Amino acid sequence: MLYESYIHPITILSSLPSAGVGALVMLMVFGYDLSVIAIIGVILLIGIVKKNAIMMTTFAALFGGLPIALGYGAGSELRRPLGIAIVGGLLVSQFLTLYTTPVIYLYLDQVAGWLGRRPSRPRRAEATDMAAE
Repeated sequence: MLYESYIHPITILSSLPSAGVGALVMLMVFGYDLSVIAIIGVILLIGIVKKNAIMMTTFAALFGGLPIALGYGAGSELRRPLGIAIVGGLLVSQFLTLYTTPVIYLYLDQVAGWLGRRPSRPRRAEATDMAAE
């Protein structure tokens, strides 16, 4: 349904700002600066959210990032901001996306109707007439 129109992929892209804000907030909560590694984590996060805006894939990526975020040992101070940015952004993005995506989808569907760019759908009567022939 999303790819029948040019306007509905914006619905998926609407989850990107919440992911970025979630990553930055989690970095601030844990006391990490926005380092080069944290920026790489935010870029990686944006790619994950844009491509996988469904719940099962998001949780797979979230659980895959937990060892990086919670790890300790040699070099963990370098990797931890990347993991925290990914995990925090995915958590906030998934939580907010559950509420905002349906609203944005319905709003953009109305906008597409106003612009007259809704895909042509056969009416129920026409569809049953064609099936009867």
